[in-house]
Amino acid sequence: MNPTLSTRAGIAWGLLGVLAFSFTVPFTRIAVEALPPLFIGAGRAVVAAALAGIALAATRQRRPTRRQALRLGVVAAGVVAGFPLLTSFALTTADASHGAVVIALLPAATAVAAVLRGRERPPRRFWIAASCGAAAAVAFAFLQGGGLGGITWADLLLFGAVVAAAGGYAEGGLLARELGSWQTVSWALVLASPLMLGLTAVSVAQHPVEANPAQWASFAYLAVVSMFLGFFAWYRGLAIGPMATVSQTQLVQPVLTITWAALLLHERLTWPTVVGGLAVIACAALAVRIRLSPASPAPPPLSTAPSPSTLRDVDEAPRR
Repeated sequence: MNPTLSTRAGIAWGLLGVLAFSFTVPFTRIAVEALPPLFIGAGRAVVAAALAGIALAATRQRRPTRRQALRLGVVAAGVVAGFPLLTSFALTTADASHGAVVIALLPAATAVAAVLRGRERPPRRFWIAASCGAAAAVAFAFLQGGGLGGITWADLLLFGAVVAAAGGYAEGGLLARELGSWQTVSWALVLASPLMLGLTAVSVAQHPVEANPAQWASFAYLAVVSMFLGFFAWYRGLAIGPMATVSQTQLVQPVLTITWAALLLHERLTWPTVVGGLAVIACAALAVRIRLSPASPAPPPLSTAPSPSTLRDVDEAPRR
């Protein structure tokens, strides 16, 4: 396949995953109004693991090797346990707009993880554009949230979630090339299911689970889409790659997240938010364009020696 067409396919799948994930923060914010954060973070993984187990059994997927199982542990620790649990606890005090800081930092962190793990070497211009996009996304999310009065425990949890997800995304993208996109997240969910089931049981024992229909619907989305179906598209995009490029599509996610927060949670949408969102998209598009553009051919080396044809012409000149 043409490398450019392949990369564009990866970006398209990545954007579909980003659209699915863009609802995660607002729906988590709705769910934590009634449901315990431990139940949300662990319970959604239990539901998704049940769906994953059915899918794997129905299609008779080959079991991962021991080495692949160890790598699946990295995926499970990052995206099945780390990110959902940390963001669920953080969003008990932080609003959805503030939580968008997590999404703003993820593309840059994933690109770094992809370079370290996948040995990708994007050009310097790509890193400049990606860094500008991350900076614009962070400023945009901070501005929407009214700024920060200092680093809080919620901020530390959000930063930890970024690190966890970046590692899980990078390792999952590599594994998806071996196991398949949906198979990778499915095996990771099944692998983590005993721990997540235990945490869910602890949460239910400590706090009775009661919620209204909107909060249960939010939890259902987190379990079925954010924790399961969204990864089908996201890991397929990362598998097609390059991961450092596909990861930059997630710079659009804060824009979508705060848009949904405005519509669903009635958070105020301001002109700085619109301008910041456009800046984020522009930087992401520039980074992807740089990665897609073919490298310029190197100019021929300069030489002071005459070419053979020139020597021949000079040698034959007196005879003419």
